[in-house]
Amino acid sequence: MASSSSLLSEEQFLCSICLDVFTEPVSTSCGHNFCMACVTKYWNGKNMCQCPLCQETFSRRPKLHINATFREVVENFKKTRDRRKDGSPSKPEIVPCDVCTGMKHKALKSCLVCQTSYCETHLEPHQIALPLKRHKLIDPVVNLEDRICKKHDRFLDLFCRTDQTCVCQFCTETDHKTHDTVPIEEESRERKVQLGKTEAEVQLIIQGRLKKVKDIKFSVDLSKRDAEREIADSVQVFTALVRSIEKSQAELIEVIEERQKAVECQAEGLIKELEQEITELKRRSTELKQLSHTEDHLQLLQSFTSVVCTPPLTKDWSEISVHSDLCVGTVKRAVSQLEETLNKEMEKLLEVKLKRIRQYVVDVTLDPDTAHLYLIMSEDGKQVRCGDTPQNRPPNPKRFSQYPIVLGKDGFSSGRFYYEVTVKRKTDWDVGVARQPKGRKVNISPSSAYRLWTVSLRDGNTYKACTFPPVFLSLREKPQKVGVFVDYEEGQVSFYDVEAKSHIYSFTGCTFTDKLYPFFSPCMNAGGKNSAPLIISPVIHTH
Repeated sequence: MASSSSLLSEEQFLCSICLDVFTEPVSTSCGHNFCMACVTKYWNGKNMCQCPLCQETFSRRPKLHINATFREVVENFKKTRDRRKDGSPSKPEIVPCDVCTGMKHKALKSCLVCQTSYCETHLEPHQIALPLKRHKLIDPVVNLEDRICKKHDRFLDLFCRTDQTCVCQFCTETDHKTHDTVPIEEESRERKVQLGKTEAEVQLIIQGRLKKVKDIKFSVDLSKRDAEREIADSVQVFTALVRSIEKSQAELIEVIEERQKAVECQAEGLIKELEQEITELKRRSTELKQLSHTEDHLQLLQSFTSVVCTPPLTKDWSEISVHSDLCVGTVKRAVSQLEETLNKEMEKLLEVKLKRIRQYVVDVTLDPDTAHLYLIMSEDGKQVRCGDTPQNRPPNPKRFSQYPIVLGKDGFSSGRFYYEVTVKRKTDWDVGVARQPKGRKVNISPSSAYRLWTVSLRDGNTYKACTFPPVFLSLREKPQKVGVFVDYEEGQVSFYDVEAKSHIYSFTGCTFTDKLYPFFSPCMNAGGKNSAPLIISPVIHTH
């Protein structure tokens, strides 16, 4: 009976010295195989050489050569063994015939009654003899003993569903007498159906994972394109800035150099004039010295008046100086020009960013089931304002009951989305996004930091981001239309002044787990002062 796992067992490939699979096998003249290193070490230091296995003595130390053919067989065996250890699929094992003597032929069938595997020749009696025809034949297997009941020595042809084990016919008459047993083929068919369903479920999961991989790759490609555009835009902006700086620097240097030349020219004129006065004064000094040393009293008295009493023709130099504060004023003007250029380039960059963001525009419609009873909505669900009396709406657990709030119909749990809201002529409003409330009759308000990412206007001039504590915003212009952009995976909610093309505020580093809904609160009517509606505006794409 075949019980070995292969016609060639691992023992046939073991060196009798190291007891491991052969490495560089060599053969002795007596026909035994050893590792080259093992037998060489075995013979080292010995006077005569013997076969380590049969002890045959050699007259002189054999000259060993590696058995190339046997080495190839050993290497193939190692690869097959390693594949099985790794769980890799291997070729089906060949089951030998248990009846063949000498060279074993391949078995064609295994008999569960005889517990023997037969080749085509030795199987013939089972196909001819009537008693043998009743035997249970199966495809050849190497572990026939595992298919026989150890207790009754009968083949396992039934399955006990109670104990979830294979049993023989005698088992159902003893230990499994009251158990639910069925033929093993029937249970196998049902298990195959279950395997098919499980396989289908696994395939669905695989398809889902493949789709997710595709989505992630698409997101990476989209992110790469966005990054490339961002780089191109930033290069354009910084190139313009560098050019502006270089131009301003050249102009500043030119102005400074021209003014320096003017100062030098002025100084040269003053120095020339001073040198002329010095020459005249030196001449007068010489005259005074000569007159003071003269012995001619008459000449001294006659010349005294003209030399001493007549003052020299000189100017007052005490208020005259050469200096310039041109650097401070010129640099300041240059910096102001740079600041103006930077602001213009930043506006261009933000304008480009807004164009990109608008590609994620979604169609937002107000959800009447969530609207506070005092809110009045247009028929198309695009406008909402606060009235003075409650509207006739049916009760709904989703409806906000304490504050004039309404949400968009559709929520978003991934990706990016953008919409715009006109807030013109209003003194109070709240716009943004909110998590899906678990119970909307709870105390949720526009000033709450929980579940909300909004910006608001109060009293016509106080803008703030509804954080905790709130962040008050200083805006150069009063927004007439607000753009709201959400990047779910990035955890970011940003607000923009659409007409001014400026950034208002961004919530960053958020962690979203629930659906996000567009959030609107036109706030109270305030006696008609805040009666203008919030309008979900169509997004105009500019190219």
